[in-house]
Amino acid sequence: MASIKQFQVTFDCAEPERVARFWCEVLGYVVPPPPDGFATWGDFDHSLPTERQGAAFVCMDPSGAGPRLFFQRVPEGKVVKNRVHLDVRVGTGLVGEERLAALEAECARLVALGAVHVQTLRADGVNESCIPMQDIEGNEFCLD
Repeated sequence: MASIKQFQVTFDCAEPERVARFWCEVLGYVVPPPPDGFATWGDFDHSLPTERQGAAFVCMDPSGAGPRLFFQRVPEGKVVKNRVHLDVRVGTGLVGEERLAALEAECARLVALGAVHVQTLRADGVNESCIPMQDIEGNEFCLD
């Protein structure tokens, strides 16, 4: 039997710290402490060669249960639809109008943080409601 492996989710982006801090707000994640010998992440960042400064940032689930998120700077912008996306589970166990209200409330909170509401997909008898969105750099995710 295969063992369960830990994993992290990596985002390509233009501004790693900005996007990481957005996802901290979305998921309740935190920025981990800076490496030993550095008072802040800024101090650590300034110790790197100029071309690597601001090139990456991390956030993590404070409970340790969820995957670590890694954000890396890439030169190109987003071109096409993501092949993988996050489903932010805010409606778990809810159905009908109660689920839709929970999704819409979270959507409003995330739009205030800079996310984009793409559309609201209402329950259709097979699938429950969900709300496709984009983060502050256009990466797709769903409120589910």
